[in-house]
Amino acid sequence: MFYVYVLGNSSGKHYIGFTSKTPEERTLEHNQSKTRWTKFKGPWKLLYVESFATKVEAQKREKQIKGYKGGNAFKNMLRRGAGAAERARLESVYTGNRIESSNLSPSVSNN
Repeated sequence: MFYVYVLGNSSGKHYIGFTSKTPEERTLEHNQSKTRWTKFKGPWKLLYVESFATKVEAQKREKQIKGYKGGNAFKNMLRRGAGAAERARLESVYTGNRIESSNLSPSVSNN
């Protein structure tokens, strides 16, 4: 399984990436300064997730979303992607509550 994810910080910056790890694991890595671009720009919150069966599909979608970045399509995608309950559940990652990856229900699933 591969995931495309969008992170956001308190400055309104966004990071779009894809991974074969769970989105929670990857977000934790970003918050632990293990990636160059996000290193000094956190803390990051997971805002949006899509799942894909193949790496190629995930890479295509990541590129497509990066093309939206900053525009209305990007903002609408984020608004549609995670409702209030999903955002609250994802926020619990940052308050120290453990969420098992099997409980992750992506905002949008393409399987």
